[in-house]
Amino acid sequence: MKFAHELFHGTLIKRYKRFLADIKMDNGDIVTAHCANSGSMLGLKEEGNEVWLSPAANPKAKLDYKWEIVKVNDTLVGINTSLPNKVVEDAILDGTIKELSGYENLRREMKYGVNSRIDIFLSGSTTGKPDCYVEVKSVTLSREDGLAEFPDSVTSRGTKHLHELSNMIKEGHRSAMVYLTQRSDCTSFKVASDIDPAYADALKEAKTNGVEAYCYRGTVTPAGISVDQRIPIMEN
Repeated sequence: MKFAHELFHGTLIKRYKRFLADIKMDNGDIVTAHCANSGSMLGLKEEGNEVWLSPAANPKAKLDYKWEIVKVNDTLVGINTSLPNKVVEDAILDGTIKELSGYENLRREMKYGVNSRIDIFLSGSTTGKPDCYVEVKSVTLSREDGLAEFPDSVTSRGTKHLHELSNMIKEGHRSAMVYLTQRSDCTSFKVASDIDPAYADALKEAKTNGVEAYCYRGTVTPAGISVDQRIPIMEN
């Protein structure tokens, strides 16, 4: 996935009210950017971090910029949680995510379950596999060298999604949970059970019910985000 426009570089002043961040641009201007991330952004929001912003695509947007990337310990981390769905879609279509290949049709944001939308729905298997419901989660947390973690805050919505995926298995479909690390410095992944034990329990239950779980590492640059390779999911 390539960014639609060239990104602007600056320095983080502060992130506040969850969806706002003040940035000092390289030209000295102070701007307020939209922060498309509802999590805690643990380890990413320290004052002085280098950041990259995209210009607002919608001329009616209240803010002129959107925060896309932060640099932490020489690693670029993508913080925009609205992008991984597109990144994973591209990786499915080009065959990088081999576990989800072999489907003729792909739909995004399809209604299913109880007032839910599935991130990606795959149908028309060329090998006779059931239709597949794919949930995608953005992973940015790393508290230990080489280890990516999710979530970075309690996510009742994420727990609900796991229950919905299990229900699709019971109806005879296929379900998959895909974690995308928006950082390239991690070689393994685990659920942050100390942050959200209910989510950790829900994932264990979902996997027991037949829900597949994969973690893929992403490579982030100011030009775009791509999927690198699958990394192992460690048990808690």
